[in-house]
Amino acid sequence: MSDQPNDIAGAPRSAKGKGQADNASKGRLRAFAGNSFDDYYDSAMSDFPWTARWLMNFIISVLYVATKLLWPWKVERAELLTKDARGRVIIQNHESMLEPVITIVTLWRAGIHTRTVYKKEFDKILPAAWLFSRVGGFPVNRGNADMKAVRRARTALQRGECLLIYPEGTRVKRDEDAELHGGYIIMAQLAKAPVQPTAVVGARFLKLRSRVVMRCGEAIEWSSLSSSKRKEQAAEMESRGMAAVFSLRDELRADYPELKE
Repeated sequence: MSDQPNDIAGAPRSAKGKGQADNASKGRLRAFAGNSFDDYYDSAMSDFPWTARWLMNFIISVLYVATKLLWPWKVERAELLTKDARGRVIIQNHESMLEPVITIVTLWRAGIHTRTVYKKEFDKILPAAWLFSRVGGFPVNRGNADMKAVRRARTALQRGECLLIYPEGTRVKRDEDAELHGGYIIMAQLAKAPVQPTAVVGARFLKLRSRVVMRCGEAIEWSSLSSSKRKEQAAEMESRGMAAVFSLRDELRADYPELKE
């Protein structure tokens, strides 16, 4: 008896039955067909079965209404995020679980497919892993060089999907506690995808009816970097990307001093 974790539908995450081995490469996944987690990780979101797309639309609708009522939020310069059809790596400061909702809801309502890269520890919670796979997420092992996650990210970016990544790795309650992780740079560099900074304020200590503001910045193009060597380019992009995020955050704090951080 296999000891591999199974999908909710009963299919192993990696080991697929005969005739199902290359679902992801054959086009759309089939509803109620026992698609594995890997099938969802490796397929274009446009090829997800109607059940997953219906679920995503339902979740987006509920989250949009619920979060707007509980924590009124707005997105400034949203056109920078929603009018660009290219695959991009979107980076952001991480204050709570609200800002990923704001970002994904905003992009989905604009017709842009966005994948979240989440820490692999969540896969220990099977319902969470099932849900994340159906809404476009895929795991990354932050403890080592997870090349499978890097390849998935590159493929997603090259087919025009966006990646939402939090370089701080976890929710930060004090600025000085932030520890930055630069793995997203490898994903962006391999796909030659721009890096787009965004920032949020007001979400760090949420209370009922707290106001939250997100601001979008211009995408940073690889062609705009001064470095010519690959390693130096990666270092420059990492530095410029998070510097832009923190600059947007500081601008928001100055513009909205009433939003306590």
